[in-house]
Formats: sequence, C-alpha cells, structure tokens
Amino acid sequence: MSVDAGASTSELPVVKKEKKDKKDKKAKEHGLEEGDKSIIMDVDGEEKQAEEGLLSPIAHPLAQKKLSKKVFKTIKKASKSRGHVKRGVKEVVKALRKGEKGLVILAGDISPVDILSHIPVLCEDTGNPYIFVTSKDALGAASSTKRPTSCVMVVPGGSKKQKEGTAAVKEEYAEEYESVHQEVKDLGEKLIFATA
Repeated sequence: MSVDAGASTSELPVVKKEKKDKKDKKAKEHGLEEGDKSIIMDVDGEEKQAEEGLLSPIAHPLAQKKLSKKVFKTIKKASKSRGHVKRGVKEVVKALRKGEKGLVILAGDISPVDILSHIPVLCEDTGNPYIFVTSKDALGAASSTKRPTSCVMVVPGGSKKQKEGTAAVKEEYAEEYESVHQEVKDLGEKLIFATA
C-alpha cells in the first residue's frame, strides 16, 4: 500500500473527527449527551413528524389514524374486485364527471397542490364524500399498486358498464364501505358546520 508524498497520514483522522464533531454538535443542539442513543432516536422521530407535517394546505378533512386504517382496509378489499377502484387523477375525474357515486380518498402529501385542487370541488358538486389521508405511498399500497397514488375512488357497484353478476363480490366489503362512507360523510358535515 503506497501513500502519496503530498498527503500526510494525520489528515485522514481529522476528516473522521469532523464527522464525529458534527454528530456531537447536533446532539448538543438538542440537549443530548453522547450515550443517549434512545433519545437520539426520539429526536429523529420528531424530525419525521415534522416531515409528515408537510401536508398540503387543502388537506381537510384529514383522516385520523383509526379512520385511515379503516379506509385502507376498505380500499384493499375493494381492489380485489375488478372495476370497483379507480386509481389516479385521470380515472377519478372521469368517473366523477360521468356521475358515478362512491368514496374519494386523496393523498395529503402531493406536491404541487394544483394536481388535486379541483377534485374536492368536483366531489362537492356531484355529492360524493371525500377524505384526505397522510401518505400517497400508503394509498398506493392499499390500492394494490406498487406506485404511490395521488387519489383513489371506491365505487361500490363497479362502473356503470358492468353486468349484474358481480353482486356477490360486492358483499365482501359492503359493510366496511358503508361504515367508512358514513364516517367520512359525517366528518365532512362537521367541517362545513365548523367553518360556517
């Protein structure tokens, strides 16, 4: 192993020491000592919570943790039936303009906001309830896709073109859908009365 004549061996530990100094400085800023790894993880958790705070300003009504789980469970069950879940802005807007009835779920962490800003207005015009969830990744995973999804619409009967033979499949998630649909509708009404 050869060492360049211009480089001294004392420079290498200095670089490592600078990195260590940065970590120590960050820990001192948060009022921590070197041995407090569990507290450092809490600080990282706080930083992640701040990242989650980057929701769009129009993300109201926002589903709480319990309601989010119900919504994702309903989407997952509905996505097993062909035509019962519309994924993406283009499909959701098309379904809303055609007059299909269902529940619209929007991701709150979409940037720029202009991508989704017209959908709540369309939902209110057509009488469809809508709700925001915190993550587009979770919404995509629940709708059985590998890609993050900005919005999803659960149509309980499937599209209008479908035949009557899918009534048995609808039974699988009908109870969850009705429960979530009613909660979202009530949440939307509370929001309207709170702002009025």
